[in-house]
Amino acid sequence: MHSIKLHNNISMPIIGLGTFRSKENDAYNAVKVALEQGYRHIDTAMIYGNEEEVGRAIKDSGIPREDLFITTKLWNTDQGYESTLEAFNKSLDQLGLDYVDLYLIHWFKGYDKALDTYRAFEKLYKEGKIKAIGVSNFNVHHLMYLLEHAEIPPMVNQVETHVGLQNHFLHDYCKKNNIQLEAYAPLMSHRIKELLSNDTMAKVAKKHNKTIPQIAIRWLIERDIVVIPKSITPERIAQNFNVFDFQLDEEDMKTIRSVNDGKKIFTEFDNVDY
Repeated sequence: MHSIKLHNNISMPIIGLGTFRSKENDAYNAVKVALEQGYRHIDTAMIYGNEEEVGRAIKDSGIPREDLFITTKLWNTDQGYESTLEAFNKSLDQLGLDYVDLYLIHWFKGYDKALDTYRAFEKLYKEGKIKAIGVSNFNVHHLMYLLEHAEIPPMVNQVETHVGLQNHFLHDYCKKNNIQLEAYAPLMSHRIKELLSNDTMAKVAKKHNKTIPQIAIRWLIERDIVVIPKSITPERIAQNFNVFDFQLDEEDMKTIRSVNDGKKIFTEFDNVDY
């Protein structure tokens, strides 16, 4: 499994299983299958409502805890110093774990609230309950503020990133500041049909005898972006992980860059009303 070293020297597997909208048995079965297929990185969140199922699948897998990388996220209504500490303990209890590998602020909800929340993250990090801390859905101006005021720089920024929204500017900023970019919705989520019907992606897929989703995932890996494709279908879970036996060349990367139209699927970061 190829991993990325975060700025605190923690190793983060470059591909993981996303569990957004995976409920109850679907979440349990997807995590179980993923771990059997070789995944060692699982991404969940308090708001997904599946931390217990994810934790149960982790336990039932029998894989040593130290071999796994588990991410969860703090929901918006729990932001703030004391409420963050309380919510984290609830997530830990639901997952059935002693620590998480990565804890993220799920969405930007204002500068003051982000900083109060992040100070709680720093406390939990110093106590060893979190191996790495970071944010999700933060843009450059949000990160600039956090870097200016935080004691411990964020290690990860998880944002919507795919061939239609390539985030070159944000990615460059994160690289310059040793923040690892992580891509959610790498297969364009509920708009996956747009990805699958893209002629440019189809040509690259044919060249490498791979599927379009495999090309989309490999393209992120080639950019050193961590990727968390979500699926509950065993065949697709396995297929999404089978991306380490080929590489994209410079021509492929340039070709795929032309697919970028800069259109978001999910909420713009400064306009979150939930």
